[in-house]
Amino acid sequence: MISIVIPTLNEASQIVRTLVALERLEGKKEVLVVDGGSDDDTVALARRCGISVVPSTRGRGVQLHTGAMQARGDVLWFVHADTLPPAGALSDIRLALMDPSTVAGNFGLTFDGSSRAARLLTAIYPMLRGLNLAYGDSGIFVRRDIYEMIGGFRSYALFEDLDLLKRLRRVGRFVHLESRMITSSRRFETRNFAVMWMHWTALQILYWGGVSPNLLARWYRHARRVTG
Repeated sequence: MISIVIPTLNEASQIVRTLVALERLEGKKEVLVVDGGSDDDTVALARRCGISVVPSTRGRGVQLHTGAMQARGDVLWFVHADTLPPAGALSDIRLALMDPSTVAGNFGLTFDGSSRAARLLTAIYPMLRGLNLAYGDSGIFVRRDIYEMIGGFRSYALFEDLDLLKRLRRVGRFVHLESRMITSSRRFETRNFAVMWMHWTALQILYWGGVSPNLLARWYRHARRVTG
């Protein structure tokens, strides 16, 4: 069984569409929403869809790990609340994991909308994959026993996905699937793309240079306030 773990915080505008799309996927699965204290209708909407909601301390890394520990599946698949899966996602994951050397993987990624930011990000993402980078909105999946062996997501405020990826690559093969998730570009729509990309690139360089993700998160929040 594949356990689908979705971290949420005030995702009422997005969560139903994502849950409906996930429920339509064929194959044995469970879906868990891990909520970090939403004060909108996120929890009520998820429960109305018949989905189990797990309360958690706020923070994506903490929420993802909390969901993983509650999940019952042999495979863990982490999906963002504003991201839609390809129709054959569960079959794609199972096929990829038939190779015993493969411990984890992710999907391709398309940013929705017709904005310049969406087009640029969709074009850039394959280049990032070429650098062996993978981010949470691309739907990272992992064998449960491997996840537990490496200690799972850490409670970082930023780059919890890159940290997990780094440890996964030490124990086995991480595959990039060709089928694509579709994710929202909403958080980029009102921001200056060039400035945003400059900040994000700088954060990446500092992270790989050994700077604490929690320290970088404070700078990231400041940068977002400044650039909109």
